[in-house]
Amino acid sequence: MKKLNLITLILFIIIVISCTSKKETDILWVSSNDKALWQIDTLKSLKENVSTKSTIKIFSDSLLQTVDGFGGCFNELGWEALNVLPKEEQQVILNDLFNPEKGCKFNICRMPIGANDYAVDWYSHNETDGDFEMKNFSIERDLQRLIPYIKSAKSINPNIKIWGSPWCPPTWMKSNKHYACRPDKVNDLSEEGRGQEMVSQFIMEDDYLNAYALYFSKYIQAYKKQGIDIYAVHVQNEPNSCQNFPSCVWNPQDLASFIGNYLGPKFQNDHLNTEIWLGTIERSQFDRVDTILQDENSSKYITGVGFQWAGKGAIPEVHRNYPNLKLMQTETECGNGSNDWEAAEYTFNLMKHYFKNGANSYLYWNMVLDETGKSKWGWKQNSMISIDRQTKKVTYNPEFYLMKHFSSYIKAGANNVQTDNENCLAFKNPKELVIIYYNSEDAKTVKEFIVNDIKFKSEIAPKSFNTFIVTM
Repeated sequence: MKKLNLITLILFIIIVISCTSKKETDILWVSSNDKALWQIDTLKSLKENVSTKSTIKIFSDSLLQTVDGFGGCFNELGWEALNVLPKEEQQVILNDLFNPEKGCKFNICRMPIGANDYAVDWYSHNETDGDFEMKNFSIERDLQRLIPYIKSAKSINPNIKIWGSPWCPPTWMKSNKHYACRPDKVNDLSEEGRGQEMVSQFIMEDDYLNAYALYFSKYIQAYKKQGIDIYAVHVQNEPNSCQNFPSCVWNPQDLASFIGNYLGPKFQNDHLNTEIWLGTIERSQFDRVDTILQDENSSKYITGVGFQWAGKGAIPEVHRNYPNLKLMQTETECGNGSNDWEAAEYTFNLMKHYFKNGANSYLYWNMVLDETGKSKWGWKQNSMISIDRQTKKVTYNPEFYLMKHFSSYIKAGANNVQTDNENCLAFKNPKELVIIYYNSEDAKTVKEFIVNDIKFKSEIAPKSFNTFIVTM
């Protein structure tokens, strides 16, 4: 009888252990390198202990900032490039960018207010000198390109959030009466009209400031009539940069005055719920941002801060000092038109920097361009997708796949979580964890990952991006 009881007890223990032991978990693995883009595989979690030699730990309960989403910019030259293709092929590309069930699933996108450097040519929404009442304000030009581009995207995902920023106000509002700030062979600005950093070019007089606030309000209301809600405006693209293309320099005090005394009150009086962001900041000096955020009038209207280019140097300190402000990477650095693997590696390091320093969203610049990648003002730049105007060949460049490694799997509302590896980022969706690891080595490497009680390992190709989806 005692022997039987012992056997029963042993069997009971075995059953309990087998029932409580961790089941294997299927882990989706997507990898991309220069030789093989977007390879999909599955891994099994491990039951045995993992060695610590090459282990990466993900702390899924250490929640950092939320992620609002990913996107790019609607530019006129992008629409021009798309329109060399038949409608069916355009639709494939648009689906690959915007479909909420597949592809990049972009959900936050930028647009210019008037011309930017990737417009067909210069224009604003009111070039009538002295029209302070904005009687001649019009978005008719946008009906040709930007509005069809945006509506095509929104027909695929109606929930895309659109925000706008001006590169330049109407020329008559600037002291040099020209869209550019720097004379160059690609514009007709005289040397006398050259601007300089930290010296405002906007005419800081009440009539002009009130008119410009009205300009923003009319833009939002005109787009609303087109069925496009503008959820936010970033008040000036690169307010420190004196460019040969549309641009306007503001010093921080003047920009704070415009936001706090004119734009914010105008939005309030017109009952607009469009957010006002301090953006897009392209310098590393924290004090320039801080001047505006410390201003008692402007600060009460500012929802977030947008950064691009050298602005990456300012985001860590802004995040430390203003932890409750939303932060956005507004325009990934565009390179020189190489569209190669090295450009994608560089962009990954930017994404890593921004997300590790509090960014809530990350935007690409030109989603689509023709094979030249050139703007009217001569700068050849990268794009996610290139379309050859002669052959109609469509090329998905490495940065398309890099963006997809993030945007396809990280859902709006996900939390960034801590990892113990410099090249590893992780984001917590409901019931799953998205791990993104970049192998910067020139050789294959075996990496082992630990997420709570789930362990897995993978042999990772050299110079590759890897996304792992772990069900929690």
